[in-house]
Amino acid sequence: MPLARIFASKTDVKKLYTYCLTSLHDFHILNRMIKYMEKIKEFRLKKGLSQEQVAQVIGVSRPTYTAIEVGKQKLNIEEAQKLANLFSIGVDELLSGAIPNIEKYKHMILTYLRMNLSKDGKVPKTKLAKLLYLADFAWFYENLESMSGMQYRKIAYGPVPDSFFRALDELEESGKIIIDHKSTESKDMFLISESESNKNEKIQTLSKEENSLMKKIAEKWKNKNTNEIVNFTHNQLPYFLCRDDEIIPYELITQEDADLVY
Repeated sequence: MPLARIFASKTDVKKLYTYCLTSLHDFHILNRMIKYMEKIKEFRLKKGLSQEQVAQVIGVSRPTYTAIEVGKQKLNIEEAQKLANLFSIGVDELLSGAIPNIEKYKHMILTYLRMNLSKDGKVPKTKLAKLLYLADFAWFYENLESMSGMQYRKIAYGPVPDSFFRALDELEESGKIIIDHKSTESKDMFLISESESNKNEKIQTLSKEENSLMKKIAEKWKNKNTNEIVNFTHNQLPYFLCRDDEIIPYELITQEDADLVY
């Protein structure tokens, strides 16, 4: 049963999380460590490298590297960075053992932009980021895997993958989206819309079931303002339980009440 149903409030869950050394959060962090150890060998073999070659790159002996692959030796920060560079992935991707699908993530962006979220077709960047987060975590809630494989980080403005900004830049550079800058007295706002020239592009990376879930999320939030969706995601267990700047384990969403997943 989800923790949110057992305890009277999220404050109770927070107290339990802080008090227990073997908390739900730390358990999932441990699981992620095990997963990255399992994946390192897979990454190495895909590159066609021997254990000796990888050991030389990260500056350890072959026995030490072998111990890393089987989970008997932990990576330090410098070694993790060197391994990530060698495998052409980010450190977060290395440590999670998951490679995100950036092209599918871009298609998720385009799919939301086609869902009439506003009268003029323009969606605030922050709101778009939260809708993408809800889609990935809601899909994990139902299927124990995310749509895109992105790793979401807890930052002040909400859960966002580092690649979100890269994806927007690449879509804009390729002429697929338009980013409008709007300034008010209180803040700057960036509004995202799909370019007219791109609206005939077929999106084939999303399944009918994934598209259906995104439609449900879009329907719920299309008439809500950005602050409402930001507050909603901030109060969900995954964001609530994690530390600042930490990668949010997908598994935490499975402990949320079903009606609060999106």
